[in-house]
Order: sequence, then structure tokens, then C-alpha cells
Amino acid sequence: MKIHFYILFLLISFTGFAQKENSKSKDSIKKEVLDEIVITASRRSENIMRSPISIEQLKSAEAKKMGAPSIYEALENVKGVQIITPSLGFKVINTRGFANSTNVRFAQLVDGIDNQAPHLGAPIANALGANDLDIDKIEIIPGTAAALYGMNAINGLANIQTKNPFEYQGVSIQQLTGVNHVGNVDRFSPKMYSQFNMRFAKAFNEKFAFKINASTTGGTDWVADDRTDLAPNVNASTNLYGNDNPAYDEVNGYGNESANRKTLNLDGKNYVVARTGYRETDITDYDIKNYKADVGFYFRPKKGNELSLTYKTALINTIYQRSNRFRLDDYTLNQVAVDYHTPIFQVKGYATSENTGNSYNLRSLAENMDRAYKSDDKWFADYTSAYKNAITNGSAIADAHKIARTTSDQGRFEPGTEAYEQKKNELTAINNWDIGAALRVKSTLVHAEGLLNWDKAFASFFEKIDAKLLSGFDYRTYIIVPDGNYFINPKSDSENLTYQKTGGFTQVTKDLLDSKLRLGATIRVDKADYFEAKFTPQFTAVYSPKETINFRASYQNGYRFPSIFEGFSNVNSGGVKRVGGLRIMSDGIFENSYTKASIDKFQAQVNSDVNTNGLTQAQAIEKNKSIIQKNPYTYLEPEFVKSFEFGFKGLALNRNLFIDVDFYYNSYKNFIAQVEASIPNTTDPNLIPTSLYSRTTQSRYRLWTNSKSKIYNYGGSLGLKYCFDQTFSALTNLTYTKLDRTDDKDGLEDGFNTPEFNVNGTLIAENIWKNFGASATGRYQNNFDYVSFLVSGTVPAYWSMDAQINYNFQKPGVIAKLGGTNILNKTYTSILGGPSIGGLYYLSLTWEIKKI
Repeated sequence: MKIHFYILFLLISFTGFAQKENSKSKDSIKKEVLDEIVITASRRSENIMRSPISIEQLKSAEAKKMGAPSIYEALENVKGVQIITPSLGFKVINTRGFANSTNVRFAQLVDGIDNQAPHLGAPIANALGANDLDIDKIEIIPGTAAALYGMNAINGLANIQTKNPFEYQGVSIQQLTGVNHVGNVDRFSPKMYSQFNMRFAKAFNEKFAFKINASTTGGTDWVADDRTDLAPNVNASTNLYGNDNPAYDEVNGYGNESANRKTLNLDGKNYVVARTGYRETDITDYDIKNYKADVGFYFRPKKGNELSLTYKTALINTIYQRSNRFRLDDYTLNQVAVDYHTPIFQVKGYATSENTGNSYNLRSLAENMDRAYKSDDKWFADYTSAYKNAITNGSAIADAHKIARTTSDQGRFEPGTEAYEQKKNELTAINNWDIGAALRVKSTLVHAEGLLNWDKAFASFFEKIDAKLLSGFDYRTYIIVPDGNYFINPKSDSENLTYQKTGGFTQVTKDLLDSKLRLGATIRVDKADYFEAKFTPQFTAVYSPKETINFRASYQNGYRFPSIFEGFSNVNSGGVKRVGGLRIMSDGIFENSYTKASIDKFQAQVNSDVNTNGLTQAQAIEKNKSIIQKNPYTYLEPEFVKSFEFGFKGLALNRNLFIDVDFYYNSYKNFIAQVEASIPNTTDPNLIPTSLYSRTTQSRYRLWTNSKSKIYNYGGSLGLKYCFDQTFSALTNLTYTKLDRTDDKDGLEDGFNTPEFNVNGTLIAENIWKNFGASATGRYQNNFDYVSFLVSGTVPAYWSMDAQINYNFQKPGVIAKLGGTNILNKTYTSILGGPSIGGLYYLSLTWEIKKI
């Protein structure tokens, strides 16, 4: 807590001192802000100061002055933005709470084009995005953007805007070479990191232009090796804890989860025993090898009109995290897009295809690696026999369990051996998670949309009434090829799954009081397969008594329809089937199942009564059968959010200080989440408790459904930017995000997964001496609770520093940048189950030839 207040106080104090002492300010903040145009907030060009909702932006020129190695990573310094890092090659953006590693509530666009992986409903970080040399700026809407965009953007939206080849011509080449894993903080010695970017753009004349971009990234990923026991108390009734716990389940150990356990009655006591499993560090490949490229052709038939055709491709090899950790190998994304816009209208269409290549599930690999040398039944039988022999030979109970495990594990595939590698290659090619680990998904997203500026088409009429009118439509189809493991088509095995959405909106804005007051209203309607139409309103007001003083307020609703995976999944995983929450996929399961939470409580109480009260197993089952509860949940409905927001943007201190403040209050219901439940393998009411006591006599499911909780959260953020003079400037922001309360709490709602306080500050110096520049950034966030199906607990607080120095060799057109992130190399984690993040130190060289 002290650190972030100290940083904020330091920068504000520094600002005040500079105002008093510096008389040479050049009013550069005024020039920058008052002329800045954004398009994302209202889907039309407008001055950022008069944006009706909160909007943040990070320009390429500003990001290059920061210590982050890329513009995308520099977003962590933007007000209100939270970045989580499941992998060095995979970073996830979020705003205003409820973050997770597959953030389906936050949309990410490139030039207005969604770059999500279709089956996930969320982007694979910046895999299909623009490279650093082609990014002009990134605009971010923190908070719901559903009224104008749909797209499930109820947490926010980022729009990466690239450089148009008509305006930005030339050749640019950038090579960044760095090192991480410094100081032997994990299993690796220092490893090289490399990133190469290239851009070539040429306008042949005023009508024709093209551009080509290419990028490669290579290195060694951060390591996830959290050995915290996720099942510390399952053998509490026998006083077996820690390393003595025979059900020990490490966070980043797989194949020893609840689905891999069995209750064994040994010498009259019940013990929960898990298979041994494997650590992530033993079974995965931490190499990062990512490639992407794009080409675009542009035609301007007349001034203000432009037709573009673009193609993008990406090849991804990295770690990915959702409810399990995955290794993405030869994962490909391809996208083709066409866009035509004039001052009056815009039409756009694109298609994105996805192929998961040779990717695999780490947990399934670990589970089935164990089963490949010995079945569960055989292993637990051997364990029982070995335990009894150890007790007979005088071993203590804890030692007997260790002897039983060692004996049962004989013949196990050991990491690093040729036999292990051969079996791994075999399992990662089997697309059935009951016996293999392959992730084999092919999917396509097809999208079309249009916008019509009525006030441009009928300019004289709208000028008279001092109003603007904008309408838009969009249509989207998801196409999934059933693979028999991840997805099936319950209607026909030979036909693809399809899921369609369509929507439209109309927005009107009106200026009043000599254009000092601007009111806006938007109404949107969306219709998705399997759901009724949903209406989304938005109301906004901006009051600007002066050019440099702007107050804003807004109210809007937002809906999020289920993603493909949430609606249609059909995954066999370790004896638990994950099933989509649409009735077409899970018909009959909700009505006939019992919750896993109640079954676990029932089983634990039975074991306790057997171990401590001397009851027989049958007696304990009969005594505790009332603990078992029917599944109260049902089929999926869209999520819903209401959002109120107030804000201010202005200039102060001789117009050298830019101030941006926002406050919001949100309420959510129908959170899409997962519930675990089981159907007993009997319909006899008298036998159901006995059936649910044993994992072998029940069918287990993880079902997508809606939480019954109503959730309220609020927060705000303060951003300051001060220009001391032509050399020095400072930026700081403080974000406060708070989970207010949860009504009708059922424990099923998504984790808030967001720090209450997040603060950062950056000091930038340009041309300190000749062409030298430098910057330093300090960042802090407090600890927060993290909830996921992989692991739940507390993410520790951390603080880190980034820094860089740069030099501009003007004659050859080369900019050298020497920098580092987390330069003190104090490791931290941004999410549980994710990697420990250390320092990354780099040198980048950027060469630009503007005339070709």
C-alpha cells in the first residue's frame, strides 16, 4: 500500500514543483490533447476531450519512450488496464474486473476487425495483431462497449489502429535481442530472446498503395512451477498433511487431480489416494517460436473513399492457459478482410480460420502417461497390496504410503528417457483425452458489417438541427468442424456446427447550449441462435463549458452471448465430460444430476465417520445421504451488465497538465460459469447415495451454466500527464477496482480476479543530451483473490520497474534502445497457475528508410 501512494505523491509533488520553477513550458500537452481524434468511443471521429465514455489511448510514439519491449506490452502502463501473463508469448488485456486467462468479455480489434480465435471467443494475445512497426496507436474502452459493438464486449474493447500506406511509406526493420532467466531463479540458465519486425509500404500514386509486415519471436518461456498442495485437507481425519498426504496435488503438477483419486480402505481406515502425475516442468516444451505476417492492398477511387484487401497469417508455438494449461504447437490463424469506406458509409467483411495443429493438453498428457504403463485399477490394487506389506513389516503409516507409491510407480515413464519421449509423441497425437492429449480443432469465423452516417448523407438537414445520426449492422457465423473429442454435432456427425449472431444499432447525438452540451442515445438489438433478441440501450451526456473542461456521464446495458466453447463443447477429460450449456448439448443432464460440491462433502463426512466414529461404510453412507443435493442449475442464458459512469477530462496548470478521471458502478447477473455435477449409474433412490460415494459408479460432468448470484462492483481511475518542458514529461495513473457485494451468492460466479489498487508512474526524458533519451516506470499492485477451475487462492502483491535509454542516429536513420522490464529481477506471478515472471533485458535497433 505504501509504495503506490508514494509513487503517486512523488509524481504529483514533482508536477507542482515544476509548475512553480519552470517558465519555459511549450504548451505541448495542449497541442497534443486538444487536436487528438479518436474513433472507437462512438464509431465516428471525435475529439478525445469530448468522448462520451471513457477512452484511453497509447500512441506508438509514446510507447517507444517506455521500457516495455513492445507497444502491446506497454499497455500495462495505460490507465485502467490490467495485463495478466499466462506465458511470455501470451498476454491478456482486461479492464474493470473479472479477469481470466481466456478473456471472452473483452474484445480486441485491429482496424475494427476482430482478431479472436473462433473456438475460444477471445484473441490469442497479439498473435494475429499488428507488429510494432505498423501500429499507429491503440484505443481502449474500459467498460462495456456492447451498445455499439456487440461482440460480447461487456468488459471493454481495444482497437489497434495501423499505419495507412498512403500516409506512412518506406521500409522499417527492427531487431530486438534480449535475455531472460537471469540469476538462476528457475530451472534455466540465462536464455536468449529475439524479436524481429519488418514493414514495407509504398504508394505508387494517389490511388494505389500496398504494405507488407512480418514478425518473428523466439525465446524460452517463463516457468510455472507452483508446488502448493491444492488438496491439503482431504486426509485430515488421518492426520496426513504436506508431503505425507497421499492425495498431494501440486498447482503445476498434473495427473493427480480429483479425477485421479480413489478412496482406499486400508487397515480399517479410509484414505484418499491420488496417482503420482507429472510436473509441468517435466512434460512441456518452454520454447517460444511465433511468426506472423500480413499484406494489404489499398485503392482510393476518389478523395475520402478507400477500398482495402488484407490477408494475415500467424503460426504460434507457446503456452496457453484456461481451465487447464496447454502447449500450442503449430497453431495457425489466417484472416482475409475487405473494407470499403466513404465519408457516408462503410462496409466490411472478413473471415478468420483457426487450426490448433499439434497442440496438446498438459493435464491429459500427464494423466494418460501414468495410465499408459499401468491402468488406474491395477495401480490402486498394487498400492493397496504394497501398503499392507509395508505395515506388516513395521513401517509407520506415512512411510507405508510412500513405500506403496514407490512400488506402484515401478515401470513408470520417466521424463528425459527415450521411452518417455516416444510415449509422449504417441499420446499427443491421440485426439481423445480419456486416452490421449491432442487438441485438434478447426474453426472459422465469418463476419460482415456496415455503417451509415445519415448526417453525412443528408448534411444540410442535420446541420440545421445540429444533430448526428449513425446506424450500423453486423452479422457473424461461427463454423466448427466436429473432431469427436472437443466438439461434436449432436444432430449429425457429418455436418459442421454453426452458430450465428446478428445485430444492429442506431445512435443519435444532439448539441445544445451553443454546443456546450452534447446528448447521445443508442439502441441496439442482437439475436443469436438458441436465444431471444436482446435490446441494449446507451445514454450519454458531455458538458464542456470550456474547451479545456469536459464532464461526461453515461448509462448502458450489455449482453454477452455464450462463446462456442461455452455453448457447444463436449470434452472427455480424465473421466469428467465438459459439456456445453445449450440444451442441444446437455439435454437431461441438469435435471438428473447432483452437485459435485455436495458429493465431495458427503464423501468426506463418510470417510470421517468411518475413520473416527467407528461406523461401517454402509452405516456412514446412510447417516450422511441427506448431504447430497440435486443440481439446481439449468441451461445457458446470456450474461447481463448495467453500467453507470461519470468522468472528467481537462487541462490545468497553464494547460500543461492533462487530467482524466472516471468513476463507474456495475451490476451483473447470469454470469456464465461452470458447475460440476454427477449422474448416478442407477435410478433406484435407495442406491443413489452408494452410487455417488464411488467415482466408478457415477457419470461426472462439468457443465456451462449461469450463476444465480447478482454481483455489484465499482471503481475509478485517475490519470495525469504533465509536460515540464521540451525535455521532461511524467505520466501516472491510479486504478481502484472493488467488488462491492454479491447477492444470492452461490459460489459459482466468476472470480473477480483483480487487484483493488493498481498504480504506475513513468518519467520520460527526451534529448537529454544531443539525441539521448531515457525513461523509467514504477508499477505496483496489491494482492488479490484469484478463482479459477485450475487453482484458487491469493495472488501476492508485487512491484516492478522498467527502464530504457535510447539514442537516435539521425543520419543512418537508426534508433537504438537499451532497456529492461522488471529490471530488479524480483519474480512475481500475475495469475495463479501461471509462470513466475523475472527480468527481461534487451537491445533493440530500428532502422527506417522513409523514401523508397
